[in-house]
Amino acid sequence: MIAADIMTKRVITVSPDTSVTDIAKLLIANRISAVPVVENNRPIGIVSEGDLLRQIEPGAPREPKWLELFFSRDTLAAEYIHAHARTARQIMTRTPITVMEDTPLGDIVDILESKRIKRVPVVDIGGHVVGIVSRANLLQALVARAQPPKYQSGDSDTRIRDAYLAEIRAQAWADLPDEGNVIVDTGVVHLWGAVRSPEIRKAMTVAALNIPGVKAVEDHMGERLDPDAMTWGSWPEPPRP
Repeated sequence: MIAADIMTKRVITVSPDTSVTDIAKLLIANRISAVPVVENNRPIGIVSEGDLLRQIEPGAPREPKWLELFFSRDTLAAEYIHAHARTARQIMTRTPITVMEDTPLGDIVDILESKRIKRVPVVDIGGHVVGIVSRANLLQALVARAQPPKYQSGDSDTRIRDAYLAEIRAQAWADLPDEGNVIVDTGVVHLWGAVRSPEIRKAMTVAALNIPGVKAVEDHMGERLDPDAMTWGSWPEPPRP
C-alpha cells in the first residue's frame, strides 16, 4: 500500500497570515493536532498544538534563570518568538517534511519514527498538497492488512474506494466523508470513524457492499480514534442533567 491508498484528501490548511487564535480554533473544531501552512497550495510550514501551547502564559519563566547561561542568544530569541507570535508565519516549523502519493507506507512509518512527528503532508509531483497521512491512518491500514485475506480481488482497490466515496457523497443522509476513514485492501472495505445513528451505520455498509468488486466490509465504526483521524460526523452530545 502507498500514501494515496490511505491518505485523507480533505486537508485543512492555513495561510502564513492566519492568526494564532484562528489556528487554535481550527484544531479544536476539527479535532486535529496540527495544520499545514500553505502558500499557492504548496506547504511552507506546519503548526502543531505543541507550538500553540508554548503561547500559554508567555511571561512566565519555564526554566530557572540560570539555565539561560547554557542557551545561545538565537535559542532564546526563538523561544521569545514562539511565546509572542501572532501569525502562522511567525510560529510555524519551516520546510515541513512531505511524502509523495506513491510513497510506500513502510517509508512513511520510518519518517514518522525518525523525525518524531505525528503526521506528514502528501504532495504531488508539482509540490502541491493533495493529502495528509497521520499515525491514525497508518494504524487503520495495519488493522486492515492484519485481516487474513480469504480471496484475491482482481479489481483496483483505489477504484473501489473512489466509487464508494462518490456514492456516499451523493446521499443526503450521509455526512461529508473523510477519505482517511475508508481503506480498501484486496477487495475488503474497512470503515472507520463515528456515525450518528445505527441506520446510517447500516446504510454505509450496504453502500459498500453494492460497489462492484467489493468482497466484504469490515465495520470498525463507532470507536473513538486518535485525534488526527477525522470522523464521519460529530460525536453525540452527552445527556443533559
